This record gives sequence, structure tokens and C-alpha cells, in this order.
Amino acid sequence: MKQADSTARRVRVPLLRLAHGRTGDKGNISNISLIAWHPALYPVLQEQVTEAAVAAQFAHRRPARVTRHALPKLHAMNFVLEGVLDGGVNDALNLDSHGKALAFLLLDMDVEVAEGLLPLLRPAP
Repeated sequence: MKQADSTARRVRVPLLRLAHGRTGDKGNISNISLIAWHPALYPVLQEQVTEAAVAAQFAHRRPARVTRHALPKLHAMNFVLEGVLDGGVNDALNLDSHGKALAFLLLDMDVEVAEGLLPLLRPAP
């Protein structure tokens, strides 16, 4: 699904202006939910927040695999990132062994939004 007018001027903004998220974990797997602030913003998420884009955003964590599960009736998606928690909670030596801050790393990703959708965005922090 594409944004309404592909010829409209597009503006680059951080994902956190379009959606909010939450992170969970199980072993060495992290899952990140991404929920659009407004239903009209969901097509932007579908188009641009792909498995490849998320894998690129987390490249420094070297995910073994990224899987996206779309939940269109909720205007949401869930990403499962395998192998990103340095071995899991009991093995990781990093400060965030549960990966609870990973949603914020995803929300820092830039996306392009048609100018007509700008009134639906959350204000910049």
C-alpha cells in the first residue's frame, strides 16, 4: 500500500513522530512492536519499515534474522530480531541485556512522509 499521492513533496522525519513501540525478549531474541499514532500513517510504516530496513537499522547488533508480522487491523506490526541480545539475558555483558531500549533505536530510524500527512505526526521532541 502506497502513500496517497506519490507526487507530493516528502519530508524526512524520525519514526517516533509516526509511531510508538515496545520491546520484549526471550533468550537471544528481541521483539519490537510498532504502532502507528494514526491509522492514516500505517501505510507509511508498511512501505518503509521493512525487514531489510530494520536489519539495516540494527546492523551493528548483527541480527541473524529479522521477521515482520503485520497487524493491519491494529495499525501495528511486530518485528522479531534473532541473535541481537549478545546471547540472551544470562549470557550478555551489556547494560541492557533484556534489550528494552531497542524500541527506541527503531524509533530513531528516518522515514519519508508526504507533506499532506504532516498534521498527523507527533511534535518533534
